[in-house]
Amino acid sequence: MLVLALLCGAMIGPAGPTWWRIPLELLNRLPLLTIHSGVSESEWNIIWLVRMPRVVLAGLVGCTLSIAGASYQGVFRNPLVDPYLLGVAAGAGLGATFVFTINRAGSSTWLIDPLPLAAFGCGLAAVLVTYVVGTAFGGERSSTTLVLAGVAVTSLVTAVQAFLLQRHSDVMREVYSWILGRLSTATWTDVRLVLPYVVLSTTVLLFHRRLLDVLRVGDDEATALGAHVNRIRLVVVLFATLGTAAVVAVSGLIGFVGIIVPHAVRLLVGASYRVVLPLSFLLGGAFLITADIPGRILSNPAETPIGVVTAFLGAPFFLLILRTRQASR
Repeated sequence: MLVLALLCGAMIGPAGPTWWRIPLELLNRLPLLTIHSGVSESEWNIIWLVRMPRVVLAGLVGCTLSIAGASYQGVFRNPLVDPYLLGVAAGAGLGATFVFTINRAGSSTWLIDPLPLAAFGCGLAAVLVTYVVGTAFGGERSSTTLVLAGVAVTSLVTAVQAFLLQRHSDVMREVYSWILGRLSTATWTDVRLVLPYVVLSTTVLLFHRRLLDVLRVGDDEATALGAHVNRIRLVVVLFATLGTAAVVAVSGLIGFVGIIVPHAVRLLVGASYRVVLPLSFLLGGAFLITADIPGRILSNPAETPIGVVTAFLGAPFFLLILRTRQASR
């Protein structure tokens, strides 16, 4: 599914060569193969410099948000949690907004681009506050307290973000387009920027997938089995936040990916995180690449922000999950 989504994402667009010529040209670019596709050099530039960075970045963002959402659900033992509901995405958005307001162009003087670092710091702070507030009234991390804590933290962070934008109205249009989620400006530089964070966070989370299965039995039982519960929870939250903050910093706030994909995977293969995490990673990339295609063609020549598309899909899905859980009770 991921390979098919990558191919479809490269083939579909408002400009460029005929769609069936693109797979032939991709094969022609492989070593030891020569296939006449009829694609000119200018048309190839459209494919390689415009479509492919967007498709690859969408795949990285979808993969990261999905595996982060599944990891949060495992560490909090709450299937309704995702990066958006916990407030980490909004916190990362605040950090990115702060960088925009102090002039993004000045980041070239830094050894490391400050945008993902600022997004990571604010995203980590937001999810830690959500966790503390959600568990302040008892040891149980119930769905109600965590979701309400996430909503409260998101509202607070949004208020701070609005205050910054009011004082720096000259960057409001740029920040607003970023908040809605954007992949239209994706370049290979953005891909290179987030790739190290994605690889690091994904590797650590996949190494903890068996331990997340241990946490499903409860903290006391997991401790009796020899698991260091607090250390596992800290590491998983830290690296899930790292990956989420990095991709949100370049793609904007894209919600519901971290809840749609893990639930779909559970319906297919069961609840074991040994399988849920790697499949969420793969299917998350395929999902977001596919969701980006309607935004490119429905309002041609304008585009529908990817965050709007995922919200249209995710909000009904979230309500369906709530209804299903209530019926099961």
